[in-house]
Order: sequence, then structure tokens, then C-alpha cells
Amino acid sequence: MASKVTIADVARYANVSRQTVSNVLNSPEVVKEETRQRVLDAVEALGYRVSAAARQMRTGRSRLLAVRIETTQDGMNVFDRFLHGLTESAARSGYRVLLYTAADDRAEIDTIDQLLGEFEPDGFVLTSTHHGDPRAAWLAGRGLPFVSFGRPWGAPEGVHPWVDVDGASGTETATRHLLDAGHRRIGFIGWEPGSGVGDDRRAGWERTLAAHGLDAGLVLETDGSSAQGQAAARELVERGATALVCVSDSVALGALQVVPDVVGFDDTPVAAAVGLTSVSQPLTEAAARCVELLTSRLSDRPAATHVLLTPSLVIRKEPRS
Repeated sequence: MASKVTIADVARYANVSRQTVSNVLNSPEVVKEETRQRVLDAVEALGYRVSAAARQMRTGRSRLLAVRIETTQDGMNVFDRFLHGLTESAARSGYRVLLYTAADDRAEIDTIDQLLGEFEPDGFVLTSTHHGDPRAAWLAGRGLPFVSFGRPWGAPEGVHPWVDVDGASGTETATRHLLDAGHRRIGFIGWEPGSGVGDDRRAGWERTLAAHGLDAGLVLETDGSSAQGQAAARELVERGATALVCVSDSVALGALQVVPDVVGFDDTPVAAAVGLTSVSQPLTEAAARCVELLTSRLSDRPAATHVLLTPSLVIRKEPRS
């Protein structure tokens, strides 16, 4: 039987010190990319396998980042790309992603508490933040490292690290796109009031119309479903709307059954399939920045407190004037 490959074997093969190999395996962020890749190539060539249990005993770190799987609506889940990007970015930094589900905030807090006892994640990524979010307060109160994909709505800006997409900028671009085509009666279909994300997206539409001296009264709130999007579109068209900006692709999919000039938000695969113009969130970049902020905190390295990314408009059909 062949002898077991050791960390010393990897060091000799890569022509580096054993400490460098250890850093690559346990704290890859402190190693230069060229050296890190050389060590990883040696690990693969020699078939070296790291014992996660032994590493956790040695370093006190699990190298796990935990995040909740979001639910879908009308078969659409905009977080799939985010999770994929998060997993890839975490792996490049020497971490694995631990996924979990929870029905609501209280259930998520209970699940996090359970995960801490069973798997000891090093940090957490919160998603779908909202006003008065108890999850952030719970984690912060216990000094647990975390970052949120979503702003701390209603809380001080520097209360914890966060990454978000500028929804108002996205709907502003969408509204200008319809204005440039000649539309002047542009409606907005949003979510029920009080949603930080939804209110932010509505604000971009409102301020763009205001800048052009146009009425921002053609607005209706929904539960976010395609069915309610269709009903809201029908009512807004009856009130004179000739084009619509929607808070999500799910809502836009329903609105598209009523009026041809609709812009969605999230640029889901469904939007691409039906030819819907939609605001695209840079989810891969958002995931990478979440990992960067969280791993920087775990390594006591200085990092930004928050990152606000700009979305882009994916035009699939030119609107009619």
C-alpha cells in the first residue's frame, strides 16, 4: 500500500514551506495567487486530502459559511445565480457553503442556533433583509460574523457589513428607456408598502417621472404574483397607462398579458425565454463581494463596510411609442 501523502510532501513538490501549504489550506487569502495555485496544483497532483475534522481541531475554524435557500414564486428564483456565485467565491477563499431552509425569520434564527451547535459555521450570509430584521439583531447581539445581501433597512448604515444592488437606479434606467420611446403615461406595479427593496425600486420610477414633470400616480401594489400583476396591469391600462415598469419579472410576466411595453426586474431565465426586457442584477459580483467582506472580517483584515452595485437593463424588445 502506498504511503499517505503528507503536508511535507506537498511542500516539497511545490517548492514552498510547510507553513505556506498550511496557509493555502487554512487561510488562502494571505497567500499570493501564483503561490496559492502552485500549492493547489501540488495537492491535486499528489492526491493530498485534508481532514476537515483535524483542521477544525487545529485552527478552531470550520471553513463553512451558511446561507438560507430562498423560496420561489411562480417558478422563479432570482437567488440561484447568487448561490452559485457564492459557492464559487467561497471555494476560491478556502470555504464551503452550508445551505439551509427556513419558513420565516423566527425559524431561521432557530435554525442558525442549531447549526452553530452541530456544524459551527464561521460566518453567515443573510438574504432578503427588511425593516426591523430580527436575524441581524440576533447575530450582532452574539458577536457572530455575518454579511447581508441586502441593506439594513431602517437601521444605521454601518450597523453591519452589507452588499446590495441599487434597485432605484435600475427602475430609473427602465423608466428612461420607456420615456425615450415616447411613452408619457408610465405606470408602476410594485409590492405592498413597507418592503425596503420594493420601496427602493418604486422610488427610481417616481423620481424619473418627476424629473420630466410627469404624473407618478399610476401605481398599484401586489403580492408579487403573476396573477396580481396581470390584474394590476389591466386596471392601470384602464386608467391610461401605455407602458409599465414592474418590481419583478414575476409581476411583469402577468402584466405582459395585458400591455406589450413592460419592463421587469431580475432578468430571470423566464424573462429571457419570453423576450421580456428586464433589469439585471450583478448577482455573481454581489456574491463575490459578500464573501470578500465576510472573509475579511474573519481574518481581521480591513474591508469596506458596505457595497452598492449598479444593475443594467437587458433590452430584448424595443418599446412602441
